[in-house]
Amino acid sequence: MTTSAPDLHVEFDGHPATGEDLRIPAFAGYGHFTAMQVRDRTVRGLALHLDRLDSANRELFGLPLDGRRVRELIGHALDGAGRRDASVRVHGFMPPDSTATVPMVTVREPVHADGTPRSLMSVPFARAVPNIKRPGEFGQTYYGQQARRAGFDEALLTSPGGMVTEGSVTNIGFWDGTYVVWPDAPALTGITMALLERGLARTDRPSVRRGVTLDGLGAYRAAFVTNSQGIAPVHRIDDTPFDIDEDLMELLGRVYEDVPLETV
Repeated sequence: MTTSAPDLHVEFDGHPATGEDLRIPAFAGYGHFTAMQVRDRTVRGLALHLDRLDSANRELFGLPLDGRRVRELIGHALDGAGRRDASVRVHGFMPPDSTATVPMVTVREPVHADGTPRSLMSVPFARAVPNIKRPGEFGQTYYGQQARRAGFDEALLTSPGGMVTEGSVTNIGFWDGTYVVWPDAPALTGITMALLERGLARTDRPSVRRGVTLDGLGAYRAAFVTNSQGIAPVHRIDDTPFDIDEDLMELLGRVYEDVPLETV
């Protein structure tokens, strides 16, 4: 089906969404998802997306979610939308009184990240069960809106004591001049972050995990954020400015571009 947003195509378990189908996310939204950018029917890190869906489904519902079936559903939805390039989300829901997971695939026009430097506003919020990527997270949405109203691009989530965890819709990394540093704190390991972590391990600039606090941000020369849309430098966190390290961004971009594409 095509919803009121003309670029959005939605399928449930391989068929165009009906009004009854859409009651599931509207009224029984307990579930999980993964988001990816598709280019010419290929995805970087597709196997990691499929593993994420299976792991989350087992944790939430006690059931596997077969990766081959999910791959077929993505391809079917792309065909239905008539797209080879797209922004795709795959959700897993368990409808009331059901004993099986219902996958929902949404397809919309692709996002082309431009690498514009980002500004982040720190907020005192940490997600419960952060290893699960899930829809409808009130705290992330609320603080993200507060950050934008204050003139920032995104919220930076922090746990008690000012420990940096993750962005409201991104992972964050820092550069100390020797290592890429990921905050060692409970957070979702995003697919782009995981791909960079693996790729950097094969270079002379491996990444590390280390506790990062708001009052210790001055120790870092640069910062950046990652999500399914790509990688972008950070130029400010609260009142702390960061230089844009072009060499770092070139390295991260090269490592990401070296990740093999997997066909949907």
